[in-house]
Amino acid sequence: MNSLDPADVFRQEASELFEVLEGALLDLTLRPDDRELVDTAFRALHTIKGSGAMFGFDKVAAFTHEFETAFDLVRKGEVKPTKELISVALSAKDFIRSLIEMPESTDSIIGEAILAELQQFVKTDKPAASPEIVSAPAAMEVQPAGWRLHLEFASHILCNGTNPLDLLDDLRKLGPCFAIALTDGVPLLDDLEPEQCFLKWDITLHSDCDKSVIDDVFMFVQDEMTLTLAPLVYSEDAVATSLVPVLPDVMSFDGRPASTAAEQSAALPQPEVKRGEARRTDDRGIATVRVQAERLDELMDRVGELVIAQARLTQLAAAGDDLSIKMIAEEIERLASSLRDTTMGARMVPIGSVFGRFRRLVHDLSLDLGKPVEFVTEGEDTELDKTMIESLADPLVHLIRNAIDHGIEDTATREAAGKIEQGRIELVATHAGAQVLVTVTDNGAGLNTARIRAKAEDLDLIAPGAVMSDHDIHQYLFHPGFSTAEKVSALSGRGVGMDVVKRTIEAMRGTIDLSTTPGQGTKVTLRLPLTLAIIEGLLIRVGEGRYIVPLSAVEECVELTAADERSRGRHFLNVRGDLVPFLKLRDLFGTSDSSDMHQKIIITSTGDTRVGLVVDQIIGNHQTVIKSLSKLHADVTMFSGATILGDGSAALILDVAQLVALAQAQSEKQQAA
Repeated sequence: MNSLDPADVFRQEASELFEVLEGALLDLTLRPDDRELVDTAFRALHTIKGSGAMFGFDKVAAFTHEFETAFDLVRKGEVKPTKELISVALSAKDFIRSLIEMPESTDSIIGEAILAELQQFVKTDKPAASPEIVSAPAAMEVQPAGWRLHLEFASHILCNGTNPLDLLDDLRKLGPCFAIALTDGVPLLDDLEPEQCFLKWDITLHSDCDKSVIDDVFMFVQDEMTLTLAPLVYSEDAVATSLVPVLPDVMSFDGRPASTAAEQSAALPQPEVKRGEARRTDDRGIATVRVQAERLDELMDRVGELVIAQARLTQLAAAGDDLSIKMIAEEIERLASSLRDTTMGARMVPIGSVFGRFRRLVHDLSLDLGKPVEFVTEGEDTELDKTMIESLADPLVHLIRNAIDHGIEDTATREAAGKIEQGRIELVATHAGAQVLVTVTDNGAGLNTARIRAKAEDLDLIAPGAVMSDHDIHQYLFHPGFSTAEKVSALSGRGVGMDVVKRTIEAMRGTIDLSTTPGQGTKVTLRLPLTLAIIEGLLIRVGEGRYIVPLSAVEECVELTAADERSRGRHFLNVRGDLVPFLKLRDLFGTSDSSDMHQKIIITSTGDTRVGLVVDQIIGNHQTVIKSLSKLHADVTMFSGATILGDGSAALILDVAQLVALAQAQSEKQQAA
């Protein structure tokens, strides 16, 4: 049985905490007075520090402690979270990540420089408070004289990276503090679980601090503990002995043994303030389970094989007359379909998990280029297959970088054009049937069609004077090595980015739509399937071969009439007043004529373009398990993959986007003729 490396577990949890920390810091640039954001960032830092120390990442714990100490002034309201401070805090977060992921190649000098810069931003003009020695009569005037506390933590608190001793140490900083460890809940050695906390504490704190200050010490574990809090009030006769109450079996937090004030052993008064009840281990439900991605991939492969076997069983049952076999086949089909949906649902991940990465990208590019840019996201809850999420990150990086570098104008240009100073990037995800649409929109200058055409002519991609639509000219932006940048910079100019976008999206069986309005901005829409593993398809026959058309691309099916056959080479279909070009797959595949007289036309669409596919027979729906083609078939662009049918034969899956492009090219030739 394979066991996970504890360090790897910490790295996974730290990665999630870094996302929370970065999101809170970036939100603070927009809402600097939001106390909840400050608490969220501080909570993430505190957890990283505690977990790092527990798993042996001492450098992480030490650096994070200094970071936390500086940021504590922000939490207390003594320092405002300015944009400059947030930028340094983000650099500190990056350094902590490097300490975790690449500890050997991380130079401590960088961390020292970051902390020094951080101290410059958080230093205050208030003089440091010096400790005062107060006489007993003066102490009588201080109200309240102190607090009595009873602490009881949830047994699982150590597993969450929290060290109760650190919390007690923070409590000691508020004033003279004395604690009694209660061991009545500690089990026998044979029953002791080293990862659980069984101790409780009775504490006397001599401090005139407010209750809210004590609350702040335990603010990050308030849901995992019980805190009883009562004011400590002295009588006049007890002043001289009560100011330093100690017991022989009590140890003060600064390491000095206690020796006086036996009255401290008296029972605590009834609490006046009570925090949330500690969550017991047996009462907590497990909300999520962390599963290795490879196991999900393997599970999906097994489900795919089950779907193929189920299709074969259904075909054999349909060929026989045994009613009981047919009933079993239908039940297996229902269960396989349910298992398929459940497995695919387990692989679905909210697209917001990748959207969050780009907030930092926009923040940094905005500072580097001197362009104030607002970044807005919508549809973060839209779910997509985890494999698609991983593949989508790079294309979106290139699109957003291009939008800021090329699309958004500088401040002077925007003011001259009468536009608002701040640029805007919108990243939106929505469901559209069996597809997910991801759009990147900017309010910049839009595409310069004349410049794109001139560059394409310089590269001999367009013949001078050739008649082309703006849409077709804009497609050259995706050509390898194509760039309209006047000079190569760290961000653009080499003509690689948009080529990567197109190749990646097409490899995901997706399409790209590009629209622009001069002076107002550009919108890029990525149309993606929900998953790359199993799809619903339409099984068709062309000649003797069988093929799969993705059902998400199918709009309707119509008959091929005699009038359409007599179109004299002009392959257009009149569908309720709209002319739709169609392709005869027989001619395209080089298949001999069939004896079937009544062919069907499947109307498919990709984006705003529609095309008809003429087939010999529509067999019906088919659960399609996608199998990738070999490298030998890399140049066959009309097919996106293959699947195994119930009888064991293979059927190729049609790439509708490529067929639509082919139909458009043929229709343009016919119109030109």
